[in-house]
Amino acid sequence: MVKKRQEGGEPVPEIPEVAFSAPAGRPRGVEVMTLAELRARADACQLSTPHRPGFHHLLLLDGGRLVHSVDFREHVLAPGDLLWSRPGQVQHFGDLTGAKGRLVLFEAGFLDPATATAARVEDWYGPPVRHPEGAAARGVDEAMRQLHGEFGALGGLPLEIHLDVLRHLLAVLVLRAAYPGGEADGDGSCAAGATYLRFRDAVERDFTRSRRVADYARSLGYAPRTLSRATEASAGVGAKEFIDRRVVLEAKRLLAHGDQSAARIADRLGFDDATNFSKFFQRQTGTTPIAFRTAVRSGAG
Repeated sequence: MVKKRQEGGEPVPEIPEVAFSAPAGRPRGVEVMTLAELRARADACQLSTPHRPGFHHLLLLDGGRLVHSVDFREHVLAPGDLLWSRPGQVQHFGDLTGAKGRLVLFEAGFLDPATATAARVEDWYGPPVRHPEGAAARGVDEAMRQLHGEFGALGGLPLEIHLDVLRHLLAVLVLRAAYPGGEADGDGSCAAGATYLRFRDAVERDFTRSRRVADYARSLGYAPRTLSRATEASAGVGAKEFIDRRVVLEAKRLLAHGDQSAARIADRLGFDDATNFSKFFQRQTGTTPIAFRTAVRSGAG
């Protein structure tokens, strides 16, 4: 059941969490289906309403057009595009009519740790939509085809062996998805990439305590300018913008998903008071925290 709270006198539904649920008779931890099967099984209204799955989505669009929102950003997919949304990200589907594709749902613990690390499955900053081309596109399509075929071949192997095959085939797919161009994103500089990764991890750990680039530079042993150059090369934005975007994303998640007041969220995110938080949020997003909460829960955000 979706809980509700009063916001300005009107009931406002929370964004529901969705747990992984394997169909009867299917192995736990992974599921492969076509978009046609998804349409037949799922309620279209539920798919088009913001929800927060606790598992990964890998979607390869084969035909048509699909609009999909991940963490409050809308993405338009064309044939050949690959969508990867991760556990905890708020998402919803657009109109699935006419869209053709294959979808893999999997829990974070289904892959072996070495593959999860190499494929950067926990990298919430990775782009949700990727555009493999040429040989990379053919590799992704073949990996998806083999995984889809093996998932439908339940009964051809002992269950544990079947699971191992699925795990290995999924490993191939996520590795190809993580490197759609054949190499890591960024400017190709190992030093810049390593600096960015250290900074990214520090921001993920400490963004509720500091929004100052100087604080991260000091703790990591870099000059602020070095952090900004590395972040610009790897993420496309400067260090300060990177920090602010992470704070805004967390604020959006808390506003959309929970019942906490703006004052409580301000405290959780390290602001002195609700007024400073509201000014920061409105400057970054163009709307107030309460207006954002109301809009996203009504489906307008």
